[in-house]
Amino acid sequence: MRGRRVETPPGLIRPAMDRMRESVFAVLGDMNGRSFLDLFTGSGIIALEAASRGALQVEAVEMDKKKYKILLKNVSMAPVRINCRFMAVELYIRQARQTFDYIFCDPPFPYRYKRELAASIAASALLAGSGILMMHRPREDFWADGVNGFTLSDRRAYGRSIVDFWRLEAKNVSI
Repeated sequence: MRGRRVETPPGLIRPAMDRMRESVFAVLGDMNGRSFLDLFTGSGIIALEAASRGALQVEAVEMDKKKYKILLKNVSMAPVRINCRFMAVELYIRQARQTFDYIFCDPPFPYRYKRELAASIAASALLAGSGILMMHRPREDFWADGVNGFTLSDRRAYGRSIVDFWRLEAKNVSI
């Protein structure tokens, strides 16, 4: 889908930089047949990138109803259907019954509950056991002590932005 234009919806939005998107998907590698969840999707550009790289099950979640029309228009160009859910991400996490190989979480930079959001994903069945949660955050949000339920596997910096790559911690199993 290289070269296609994606519209930006009205309101507060930070479309993912081309360089950041390219780098994130290079870290992830082959997306063929994988599932991908884009939380706080905005324009849907990350979900589109996943679909264009071979992800078969793609879902995008956005709460801002003002972005509805443009988001649906943008995802209509995808090679596979991108399911769009218009609801609060926190509610989606509590209600979702699907499991995803990759979850990209891009809350607004002023959003205060990024750690709690990650912990609720770890406690849910949303992320496959070998899956990866990516959290896009400002450099100022320093997480020295990590996130409950996750182990940091990679971190990439893009100017003021950081994308952390988290894997679920292995559950202790007693025999």
